[in-house]
Amino acid sequence: MLTKSQAVVLRTIKYNDTSNVAVLFTAAEGAVSFLVRIPKTQRAGVKSKLFQPLTLLDIEWDHQPKRALQRLRNCRCDRPYATLPYEPAKAAVGLFLSEFLYYALRQERNGEPLHDYIARSLQWLDLQRGGYANFHLVFVIRLSHFLGLWPNVGRRAVPGQCFDMLASCYSATLPEHDGVLTGAEAALVPSLLRMNYETMHRFRFGRGERQRVLDVVNTYYRLHVPGFPWLKSLAVLKEVFD
Repeated sequence: MLTKSQAVVLRTIKYNDTSNVAVLFTAAEGAVSFLVRIPKTQRAGVKSKLFQPLTLLDIEWDHQPKRALQRLRNCRCDRPYATLPYEPAKAAVGLFLSEFLYYALRQERNGEPLHDYIARSLQWLDLQRGGYANFHLVFVIRLSHFLGLWPNVGRRAVPGQCFDMLASCYSATLPEHDGVLTGAEAALVPSLLRMNYETMHRFRFGRGERQRVLDVVNTYYRLHVPGFPWLKSLAVLKEVFD
């Protein structure tokens, strides 16, 4: 079936001497893997430079549901970035987001609303001149809503309760696992869930505090998404925002 869709590149992996595998998140079909031939000439129809992580594309392919690797018919850049790949701080955020999205979405089939959220968020970041130190925190926290992982909390925590990250809710008793927040960290959860791109500048995190939030979010996804790892790009990102 001929399928047209917008897509965002999650990862490109070398397949052999003549082809790469590009994992895209499409509005039409969710995560789809494509076999992309490495062009031999500059005039080739599908250019490998289009498959840099987080590139926004318009694509067309003959969708074969039983085929592990789809083949593109046409592909073009949808909305080129002005700053995201070129400014060091934004490039570090992009490295983190591409790794995060690859592991969070590689089995996801919920396409259009999630793709639109990703594309709009990346375009928002691309246009910002400053004040985006908490962007990646807001992005990955709000992504959980689209994946059905949004925590079940009220407007505020009850004093003395802990937050059970596995059950995604507050608890009056400590669970028998390590995925738990207590004290001030447990009380902070509702505030983090209310944070958005317009209000995130009001959250003044120190370097250690932002690192801790990142670690907690990574742990939360590891508890809920099969195969989600401890992300390698965390180390790079932690060096960028003090």
